[in-house]
Amino acid sequence: MVSQPPVIIGLSVVTAFVAIYSIKYMEVRVDEMQRHGERVPGLGTYLLLYNIFAATMLGLAYSTNLVEFYVFLEGSLISSFLLIAFYGYGDRRRIALLYFVWTHLGAVVFLTGMLYLGLLLHSFNYLMLAEEQLRSIGSVEYIGAAATLIAALMLFGLFVKMAIFGVHMWLPYAHAEAPTPISALLSPNLIGLAGYAIARFMIPLFPTQMLDWRPFLLGLAFTTIVYAGLVALRQTDFKRFLAYSSISQMGYMLLGLSTLSPYGITGAMLIYLSHAIGKAVLFMTAGVFITELEGLRDIGRMGGLARRYPLVASLALFGFMNLAGLPPSVGMWSEIFVVLGVVNSYLFRGYEYMFGLSLLLIVALTVTAAYSFIIMRRIFYGQPRSKVEVHEVVDGFKISMLAIALFSVVFFITIDPLTSGLSFAASHVVLLNGLIGGVS
Repeated sequence: MVSQPPVIIGLSVVTAFVAIYSIKYMEVRVDEMQRHGERVPGLGTYLLLYNIFAATMLGLAYSTNLVEFYVFLEGSLISSFLLIAFYGYGDRRRIALLYFVWTHLGAVVFLTGMLYLGLLLHSFNYLMLAEEQLRSIGSVEYIGAAATLIAALMLFGLFVKMAIFGVHMWLPYAHAEAPTPISALLSPNLIGLAGYAIARFMIPLFPTQMLDWRPFLLGLAFTTIVYAGLVALRQTDFKRFLAYSSISQMGYMLLGLSTLSPYGITGAMLIYLSHAIGKAVLFMTAGVFITELEGLRDIGRMGGLARRYPLVASLALFGFMNLAGLPPSVGMWSEIFVVLGVVNSYLFRGYEYMFGLSLLLIVALTVTAAYSFIIMRRIFYGQPRSKVEVHEVVDGFKISMLAIALFSVVFFITIDPLTSGLSFAASHVVLLNGLIGGVS
């Protein structure tokens, strides 16, 4: 099975400190909605739904049964849908419905493939199916052509949840208009769990299909990285920018998974962790502006905020460093492992092939660095472009953001425990590549 520590740690750290951050933020949000005459459930309902949302995401990460995974998937969908509908911004009910329809579509397509697989093999126990697949007894391969259809259904469903290019349209609306603490969970944590499911379920159970689709997955990953990164640069709303950058980061996760190599899969899991940390800090930064700068979200009206909020600016910079893969953030290790995975998987194809991939990697990394630091400069440096009243950042915000950022430094220093031991999926790919003559 795929090594869980990066995913579990990312979920635990972010959900714990976002919960602390939520208390003051949601007090302000509920009070604001009530002042505008809106009927809104109180803070107790929010905390109940928040805890259900956090618990179902942890359940997704720990699931060993496909039915169990689907139940937690739907649980996370319903709780997050209610959080957006009750406490979101803008036309929140319409956006919540859009989010529900799209992500439920992905879940149902995944369920269709999952049920087909379970009925053919008389089991939904992932660990048993994966072990049999490795030993080639009663394996998925025995169901013949149906395996390709099942794999396609399950993978498409996970792509929708992951917001990969082509099925990403729902994410910018939902993540931009969700209450900001929930954006900090939706964007870095929930969508990344779909990538984790690809490593946990798809690669071990459908190695032949994943190998056949590797060129397609590689192209889709680069397209997602570059397209979403360029669109992010054009955004004027800070939260919408963060939403598009999340799509781009999922492209990196898919890139690592598409290599089908131990390095690449490890890099994908570290992308989950670095993205969870970096994006949580950045969404919390957006929340500071919303609560302390009269709801400010327009990047065009920002500028010079580093002088007003030096600590917030420093933490936001560290969040961007996680996305761009710069030390001393754990994001550096995630990108190194992904690049090693690409080299490890494609070097045997020849230098011409590697030259093309190198150019694509350079373009992808350049786009990521560009959207990170151009937006950082627009927000925090230069002359102030608005005259909103500045309020002091509450301690709960600063403590939560600082704690999450410090965890990234700790993980940067102590990377070995996070990457020790190959996952079941990575080990299986090594065996598969050995059988087909690839490079592992």
